[in-house]
Amino acid sequence: MLIPNQMKKILLLLFLSTLLFSANESFLKSKKELRKIYRDHQTTIYCECKYNYKDKKNMIDRKSCGYKPRNERTKKGKVNQRARRIEWEHLIPAENFGRQFSCWREGDPKCVSSKGKKYKGRKCCTKVNKKYKIMQADMHNLFPAVGELNADRKNFKFDFELAQAKQYGECQFNVLFKQKRTRVREEIRGIIARDYLYFNKQYDMKLSKQELNKYNAWNKLYPADEWEIERNKRIAKKQGNYNEFIK
Repeated sequence: MLIPNQMKKILLLLFLSTLLFSANESFLKSKKELRKIYRDHQTTIYCECKYNYKDKKNMIDRKSCGYKPRNERTKKGKVNQRARRIEWEHLIPAENFGRQFSCWREGDPKCVSSKGKKYKGRKCCTKVNKKYKIMQADMHNLFPAVGELNADRKNFKFDFELAQAKQYGECQFNVLFKQKRTRVREEIRGIIARDYLYFNKQYDMKLSKQELNKYNAWNKLYPADEWEIERNKRIAKKQGNYNEFIK
């Protein structure tokens, strides 16, 4: 006879097997779907900049948010195109959840280039690990962001001290490069919390007790607004599941 803990593990495995069989594995497909989902709410997550995909020269309406690039040009003197376009940001960085897979940390026998060189990380996991691909493509964790901010943030965790305007003009977003941390505005703390709580439950992504307490507190302090609720519904129609923490 199975004891309760064993039963829980079996049910979790059955759930994951169903999830892995049916969920979207394509990051590219998710980005295309998100463009449709945000069709009438083209606003970035960090700076609240309005944007327009049809403007190929500069998608971002800088006047709408006071955004000023940290680097208007690259080190080679070319126009910094990432300061002019929208990218789909993993609010929980791919590396943060990717490190739980051996393909990210150590590679895989299948991850060998045509020249015989072994590789690991995102490239390897995208090739060999179905669960990783589903997590990478999960639209609940993807948000439109100014490309420069996405590039600067890298895989840094949120510092959770409130951001100040200056580094990127009037945009309240700070990257602390030496500390490898990022600061954001208070208004998106709830969005961040619900995203982490969702990944913790949906994929068993580990969070410390301190993190869980903080995210649960923020989830209550900063409830979802109309757009976050609507976004959740639209994603569920396309992806097949809700973020149950958004109510």
